[in-house]
Amino acid sequence: MSWLLKFWDSTVGKKVVMAVTGILLVGFVIAHMLGNLQMFLGADAMNKYAAFLKSTGELLWVARAGLFVAAVLHIISAVQLTMINRAARPTAYAKREPQVSTFASRTMRVGGIILAAFIIYHIGHFTVGSFHPAFSHTGVYGNVIIGFQSPWVVAFYVLAMASLGLHLFHGAWAGFRTLGLQKQSPTPLQRSLALGVALLVWAGFTVIPVAVLLGILN
Repeated sequence: MSWLLKFWDSTVGKKVVMAVTGILLVGFVIAHMLGNLQMFLGADAMNKYAAFLKSTGELLWVARAGLFVAAVLHIISAVQLTMINRAARPTAYAKREPQVSTFASRTMRVGGIILAAFIIYHIGHFTVGSFHPAFSHTGVYGNVIIGFQSPWVVAFYVLAMASLGLHLFHGAWAGFRTLGLQKQSPTPLQRSLALGVALLVWAGFTVIPVAVLLGILN
């Protein structure tokens, strides 16, 4: 156990934890997106999919617990690494001119805050119904249709999904580097893969609320 604590206390350990938990969360996000896209197959398909998930019982709660632990570790490691970086340079640059960083990397912290707020709202919106005007535990398709009638709600989802896409792009690419899975190259394949995954996830999640608001899904 002591070696595990030493590993966690090290900067490398925190980066590895953040990379591994990030990969697990990316896997969940992709699976969640594919499930949500069944909205386009109609109410029966979406409601049956939701009923199947609920029928797994304890297995579903184990998966939720695992995701919760992964998310907490991911956030804690990210916050602690930020604090370590700030402690290493207590005085900020007089003038900062990004040269090799990307917009995605420079917005990771802000995007992370937006995503944290979104997750809380999303759970309250579609899982427990706290923020939903007419929540039903069985009519998932109807929940989505009613839940996206507000342009403000749709706008928040679109903003959050843009943040998620940027987060995935930089996070997945950084994860490849942290775990030593990226070979030296001016145009690494892993960066293109990270961009592809980010665009796919962004489009897959964004299309649903926009389709509801435009009346394509009703």
